[in-house]
Amino acid sequence: MFDKSTWIKLPRSVLQGHGVLDDLSAAVDELYLSGEPFLVTSPSPNRIAGDRVREQFDGISSVSLDRASFESVERVVDAAREADAGYLIALGGGKPIDVAKMASDRLDCGFISVPTAASHDGIVSGRSSIPEGDTRHSVAADPPLAVVADTELLAEAPWELTTAGCADIISNYTAVKDWELAHRLKNVEYSEYAGALSQMTAEMLVGSADSIKPGLEESAWIVTKALVSSGVAMSIAGSSRPASGAEHLFSHQLDRIAPGSALHGHQVGVGSIMTEYFHSGARGEWTDIRDALSTMGAPTTADELGIDDETIIEALTTAHEIRDRYTILGNGVSEEAAIEAATITGVI
Repeated sequence: MFDKSTWIKLPRSVLQGHGVLDDLSAAVDELYLSGEPFLVTSPSPNRIAGDRVREQFDGISSVSLDRASFESVERVVDAAREADAGYLIALGGGKPIDVAKMASDRLDCGFISVPTAASHDGIVSGRSSIPEGDTRHSVAADPPLAVVADTELLAEAPWELTTAGCADIISNYTAVKDWELAHRLKNVEYSEYAGALSQMTAEMLVGSADSIKPGLEESAWIVTKALVSSGVAMSIAGSSRPASGAEHLFSHQLDRIAPGSALHGHQVGVGSIMTEYFHSGARGEWTDIRDALSTMGAPTTADELGIDDETIIEALTTAHEIRDRYTILGNGVSEEAAIEAATITGVI
């Protein structure tokens, strides 16, 4: 008897386009939520768009966060309970959205994602990434009830944040290959639909690399659409597998041994160049990944990341220790193999 079942949680609605931040309250009304909203933001997003949110919700309580941490999650939980909030609105980049995602899970309420930078696929996914000391925790939570992505606002974000989002999506190439490898060798459950959606998203962005330029609202549209698709792929899979493989292990290890050196998306982009080399060799698709990143203005070398060659090799040879997730790195690659991959691909 067939008894397999799965529970796919997705946003109820995604509102994307020019000036849609001013339609936030209308989008919330469509959700028929009970209780009062509570705004979670950080200093820069609050300065840029906080008042536009407050104008739509009379007397809304809020908290502004300087960093993402488990302490920040507790702060939001306590403040939201004190305000008797019925749901959260996360305005900003990674910090407010990741913290609100975890806090809403703790509060057993929903949240609305209002990104001000297209810097990562966490704006839609059911995963929250919270740093603690020299490590970073990826925590399962529910995806947002809705996403309101104002492309006018996103186009004005610092360009390096947008290229980080692009690199995060392009790294899906190697994440899906690692997932397929783990399925073949370790019988890890694999979703053809989620894998295909994630790969298509990466291919779409690579194919649009020439069109993604600073200051163009169309670029913000393309990147945000890709981030939404990637987040949906993770929700379908019920894990981060469609968008997180060896390249993410490499990035997390960099966070441990060289914290704060570069943006997450830029690190996984460079990691994807090298791990694609491991997958397909000198004539593989790593050149397509590198060229697309370069065209968009994202880093493709250790020097452009601001990280020395030795640290790159150390992270690549020890990345497999980060978590129990089978990837092309297996039980670890030798220093010689790491140096070869990094040298041939031009990373070092």
